[in-house]
Amino acid sequence: MLKLLLSFSIYLMLLGSCTSSAQAPIDDLARRVAGAKADSLLFRLQQPTTPDADYFEIERQGDKVLITGNNAVSQATGLNWYLKYGVGDTKVRRETTKRERYYLNYCTFSYSMPFWDWKRWEQEIDWMAMHGVNMPLSITGIETVWYHLLKRVGYSEAEIGEFIAGPVYMAWWQMNNLEGWGGPNPESWYRRQAELEKKIVARMRELGIEPVFPGYAGMVPRNIGEKLGYNIADPGKWCGFNRPAFLSTDDPHFDEFAAIYYEELEKLYGKSRYYSLDPFHEGGNSQGVDLGEAGKKLMAAMKKANPDAVWVVQSWQENPRKAMIEPLNAGDLLVLDLYSEKVPRWGDPKFPQYRKEGYGKHEWLYCMLLNFGGNVGLHGRMNQLVDGYYDACSLPAGETLRGVGATPEGIGNNPMMYELLFELPWRAERFSPDDWLQSYLQGRYGGKLLPQVQEAWRALEHTVYNMPVDYPGQGTVESLLCARPGFHLKRTSTWGSSVLFYPADSTAKAARLMLEARSEYAGNNHFAYDLTDIVRQSNADRANVLLEQISQSYDRKDVKAFARQTEQFLTLILQQDSLLSTRPEFSVDTWLNEAASAGNTPQEKQLYVRNAAQLITVWGDSIAANQGGLHEYAHREWGGVLRTLYYDRWAAFFKQRLAVLEGKEKEKPLDFYAMEKAWVDRQVAAY
Repeated sequence: MLKLLLSFSIYLMLLGSCTSSAQAPIDDLARRVAGAKADSLLFRLQQPTTPDADYFEIERQGDKVLITGNNAVSQATGLNWYLKYGVGDTKVRRETTKRERYYLNYCTFSYSMPFWDWKRWEQEIDWMAMHGVNMPLSITGIETVWYHLLKRVGYSEAEIGEFIAGPVYMAWWQMNNLEGWGGPNPESWYRRQAELEKKIVARMRELGIEPVFPGYAGMVPRNIGEKLGYNIADPGKWCGFNRPAFLSTDDPHFDEFAAIYYEELEKLYGKSRYYSLDPFHEGGNSQGVDLGEAGKKLMAAMKKANPDAVWVVQSWQENPRKAMIEPLNAGDLLVLDLYSEKVPRWGDPKFPQYRKEGYGKHEWLYCMLLNFGGNVGLHGRMNQLVDGYYDACSLPAGETLRGVGATPEGIGNNPMMYELLFELPWRAERFSPDDWLQSYLQGRYGGKLLPQVQEAWRALEHTVYNMPVDYPGQGTVESLLCARPGFHLKRTSTWGSSVLFYPADSTAKAARLMLEARSEYAGNNHFAYDLTDIVRQSNADRANVLLEQISQSYDRKDVKAFARQTEQFLTLILQQDSLLSTRPEFSVDTWLNEAASAGNTPQEKQLYVRNAAQLITVWGDSIAANQGGLHEYAHREWGGVLRTLYYDRWAAFFKQRLAVLEGKEKEKPLDFYAMEKAWVDRQVAAY
């Protein structure tokens, strides 16, 4: 009788594995994203016939649609494919052996996500699953781990506040670039973030998504040598900020300190298979550090916490340093080739910054960085992204290629590029980006694709969405409406570029064509968003051209032309502000209100608003802004800030230079930092 009951139990378990009744997580996701349409969807869990592969199938079953996959992420990817492309009478099947799909960058948590609540995170996790992401970076609430860690080793709350950064600066604190800036945080912040991360991690794991937690990378407070006698190395400065210290791996406290970190991490959020570590990020001084021993020591601490752990490291500038990763075993390291669409370092000799040996025995992911600083702009490298991926698969480095990743510094723009990237693993053969784009647009706009819309997007595809690989700046062509005023400007931020590599009238043409078609897409939110963004780009490109004309008029001392053109430029700023204020995605109020909503008291709200307002203007103090080059790094072409900051800066500059032309004043520099700081103070006072 017992044997019979056991057999029946096994039968029920097997039955549940291939029916929808056991698939509550995917059913819930479908209801959240598809609404009433979810009633016509069935989901089945079934293992693939191909070993070590993920797959999904979509087929009609009467008046229902059945989506089969080998796990919840595969099923969610199939759901997304169905919502974009539908299904005919023939079963759709997609399969991939590229089973690791990564998402996010430390910077994303600061430039886009610092004040998200659970509702917004829930939407993002659904998006991850539907795009096949199964290993996203997850750093929310890691400051709470450090709070408990530092308490255990004897730090007071005041001392902790001097070390842990404020909410929007968590990314650079966790990457060992700065300490304390933007804080101290109230105790309520640590509770809030820990509770939020627990929900995030629970939902991810419910869907079969494995979070990538920050591991222990050797960071300690700079004063720990004086306070506790630890042996430390000074990694120097980053953009004017003092970096945290690096705890020497020879110090007898190293193992204990690392162990406490992983203990506190596990207490709050559990173990993970993946831990992200980037020692000496962005030029950190490693002089006097035995990199090979440091790598082994960091890995040993991670393996002690979880013997199956994999170290995830960003390939960026000098990292990962060869001496640090050579001693590590194959399979223990996963390298994010962070900027594959422009600076592929995985071993492609066509590019000057490539690593001749690639990453050797270590596995890696083909990643798209795309966005820097959360800047707004139509931008991408469609052809290079696609061709680079298939080239990587076919070359020797492809033997250790395990998947793809999106590593943007900021999100919320250029959605098409993310669709393109995350479809790559599911398309076995190289394909035409142009054909793909037309199919994507049909799905995005609900199947209706007017000739004007096709022509508009082709104009964009051959310009802004195929930026040359050798373009000098990072990210999008920057809008000079957002720049600190000057003449003959070539950039808005220190490491960017505003030089157009295409005729300005190409985006104007796309905007005109989209405007012609808008009545046919009334009520279509995706079209309305794209229309706003394309008109915004056209205006920004026009402004970049106009500013050069203004510069030439000033050089010629043509007072009349200068006065007329500068008035046009200022009018364009106000027009851009009015346009962008119609959409919450392009409004500074959305950003600032999110920050204020995270606070419980007036003091907390003002702290968070100050963090948010500083980041998108001066970034840091006057040294970081003016000498470290960070001012405008995270500039935002948004409604609200255009009218109340960028307009005022340009108006003051043009007024003074006109007076110079008229012989009423001498040319002198304006204190833009003071204007920017005053703007920040006004935003804080408003809350």
